[in-house]
Amino acid sequence: MPAGKGVAASGVGEGMRIDIWSDVVCPWCYVGKRRLETALAQFPHPVEVVWHSFELDPSAPAERTGGYVDHLAAKYGRSLAEAQGMLDAMTETAAVEGLDFRFDLARGGSTFDAHRLLHLAAAKGLQGELKERLLRATFTEGEPIGHPEVLTRLAVSVGLEEAEVSWVLSGEAYADAVRQDEAEARRLGISGVPFFVVDGRYGVSGAQPAEVLLQVLEQGADQHSAEQHAGASCDDESCTV
Repeated sequence: MPAGKGVAASGVGEGMRIDIWSDVVCPWCYVGKRRLETALAQFPHPVEVVWHSFELDPSAPAERTGGYVDHLAAKYGRSLAEAQGMLDAMTETAAVEGLDFRFDLARGGSTFDAHRLLHLAAAKGLQGELKERLLRATFTEGEPIGHPEVLTRLAVSVGLEEAEVSWVLSGEAYADAVRQDEAEARRLGISGVPFFVVDGRYGVSGAQPAEVLLQVLEQGADQHSAEQHAGASCDDESCTV
C-alpha cells in the first residue's frame, strides 16, 4: 500500500500512536526502524510506538543450516553471485542509516519465541529496547536468536528479569498474543514488512525514507488534532513472505 493511503485499524488513545508489524530477521525492518527514528527526531509531538509480531517464515527451524547467501539464493531462485550482490547492496543501504550488517555472520531461524518475549517486554515497558537488541544481535553479531539460551541472555541484558524470561520460554505465555498480531496483519492485508499504521488511519508499507515517514506523521498529527478539537473519534521496499 502506498504511503498515505488509509488503513482500517484498531482505535487509539489520546496521543499519537504508531503500530508496526515487523520481524527480527528482516533486514528492511531494521533499516525501517532507523528511518522512523530519524523521522521521529524531527517530529515535535510525543508518539507511542508499538511493535507487532510478524513471522516471515513460521515454519523455520530454531537455526537454519547454511549461510545467509545460500538461503537467499534458494528463496528467490537466484545464483549465489546474484544473492551476494543483493546482500552487498543491502549492506550499503544499512550503512547509510548507521547500521553495520554482517550477513557473513547472520544465522536465520524461528522468531516465534522472540516475538513472545517482545510482548513480555511491552508489558514491562522495555519493548523498544528488546526490539533493538534482537535486531542488532541478528544482523551485526550473528546470534542465533531461535535458541532459548541466547534469547534469555539478550532479554536480561535490556532489563527483563531472568525468571520471567525463563517462564515465558518454558511455556506458552504470549503465544496467543503473537497469533493475534499475525491475524490482525492478515485482516489488514499485510503480506510484507515493515508495515506502519500511523494513528490508526494511515498505512505505510516498506522501509520508506525518513522524509516520507515524517510527512505521514505530520498528516496524522493534523487529522488527530482536528478530530480532538471537534470532539470526534476514530472507530475503526520490504521483505516478503
